[in-house]
Amino acid sequence: MIRSMTAYASAETVTLAGVLTCELRTVNHRYLEISPRLPEDLRSFEPALRERIAGRLSRGKVDVIVRRGESRGETLQVDSGMIARLSELALDMEARFPRMRVEFTELLRFPGVLQHAEVDQEAQQAALLGVLDRALDALTATREREGAKLGDILRERLDGIERIVADVRGWMPEIRTALRARLESRLADLKQPADPGRLEQELVLQVTRSDVDEELDRLSTHITETRRVLGLKEPVGRRLDFLMQEFNREANTLGSKSVDARSTNAAVELKVLIEQMREQVQNIE
Repeated sequence: MIRSMTAYASAETVTLAGVLTCELRTVNHRYLEISPRLPEDLRSFEPALRERIAGRLSRGKVDVIVRRGESRGETLQVDSGMIARLSELALDMEARFPRMRVEFTELLRFPGVLQHAEVDQEAQQAALLGVLDRALDALTATREREGAKLGDILRERLDGIERIVADVRGWMPEIRTALRARLESRLADLKQPADPGRLEQELVLQVTRSDVDEELDRLSTHITETRRVLGLKEPVGRRLDFLMQEFNREANTLGSKSVDARSTNAAVELKVLIEQMREQVQNIE
């Protein structure tokens, strides 16, 4: 199944420590490159997160953003000993600075005063990987929808290439006949009559130089292989990229051997279609 490398997805879940949100953004890349951004208390789970993503995606630059939202139902604790020590310090300083006032909310911001209840690390990891899996499911669905569109575009271009190959095959007998007629006309203009054997040798040489049967056969083979690859259920981007190079090579050779305006124009049209395909293939996983 064809998958695009460009997609976006997100998912969220509610935990004791707050709402956990996971966002995934992917763009095309030659390899799999994962760039995670996690809250400080979830950094230790980064290897597991990378492993989970690598098990689902094979190519693309993946930006992973995990956010912790407002806590819902989290138990908070106050360090009474710390509050007592801060109170003693405030009373001591009040004698020196009579106008000094200490607000209760400012005390809560002091490091160590407000404590979060301990959270089960296994539960934290399970929650993180769970929301990641849901985001990956949504991301995969998007990549597959976009990939289906790319597959339709590629098949349409393949149909165009196939029509051009068939046209050139149909023109070749006429092109060879015209080539022989041009050669005979040139030889007829010579003051001395040409040796018939020499004429045949020159004709064979010219026909051989302009023969594109092999190029047409290889183009037909590439068309068949590309259609087969498009039907595979595995990542095929690299295979398609290689096939585009092969298509382009045959189109260049076809153009260099052309002795007729029709086949020259056909080679140009081939290169246009192949370039359009190549641009789409760059975004396929």
